[in-house]
Amino acid sequence: MPELPEVETTRRGLAPHLLNQRVRTAIVRNRALRVPVPKRLPQLVAGTTIREVARRAKYLLIDCGTGTLIVHLGMSGRLWLVDAKAPAEIHDHFDLVLENGTAVRLRDPRRFGLVLWQEGDPLEHPLLASIGPEPLSPQFSGTWLYEVTRNRTAAIKLVLMDGHVVAGVGNIYASEALFRAGINPKIAAHRVSRARYDVLAQTVRDTLEAAIQAGGSTLRDYVGGDGRAGYFQNEHLVYGRAGKPCFHCGTAVRELRQGQRATFYCPVCQRR
Repeated sequence: MPELPEVETTRRGLAPHLLNQRVRTAIVRNRALRVPVPKRLPQLVAGTTIREVARRAKYLLIDCGTGTLIVHLGMSGRLWLVDAKAPAEIHDHFDLVLENGTAVRLRDPRRFGLVLWQEGDPLEHPLLASIGPEPLSPQFSGTWLYEVTRNRTAAIKLVLMDGHVVAGVGNIYASEALFRAGINPKIAAHRVSRARYDVLAQTVRDTLEAAIQAGGSTLRDYVGGDGRAGYFQNEHLVYGRAGKPCFHCGTAVRELRQGQRATFYCPVCQRR
């Protein structure tokens, strides 16, 4: 699943090509995504001008002035710029067509993505209203993590992936940040000290910023909005490295299942 760095990379790749561009129409080839695409979307976007391309957690927000397109890439979605005349393939469900002859195209083989329309403040949409602080913002800190986890008995890895606690830290980057902080992913969140949460907040930021600079992680078919693959997977310290030696101590990296997702950790460097 594209996580925060992949979505932010997509945003940065698209923004220079979309800002101040006039929208001709939208082409909806398949409305049956996770939530049906609004029937009137082509009429709603036609003639608008794109004012901003923003991100909240793993959602892209395309401000069209009269409303905002809220786009989520789901499990395997890809959003990128194409020639508007380029033939669509079977899983190309949506195009936002610009007057300059280009289009933003959504490809989503598993159809878990979203294309929604929100008038007014997009952050008031039910999907976005209860999301926690952005991990790269000043609002996210060790103090915040400590205070919000005092009654949380779930494993710290699962809590770190909870969007109500912090926005958009997905499976890959939770494993990587916990390794960098030396925290066992199985420990109950309320048992982590304030000092260690200070370290974890910083490693979350550092990991995400490094991944964004690398264009995200391309593990299957993800590419950014400019069509380029990411390469942060080459810098993973534990994710996907089960059975391989830890880069710090040489112990074999282990894998376990948490919340139906794979977690990778070093049993020595992350003893507690």
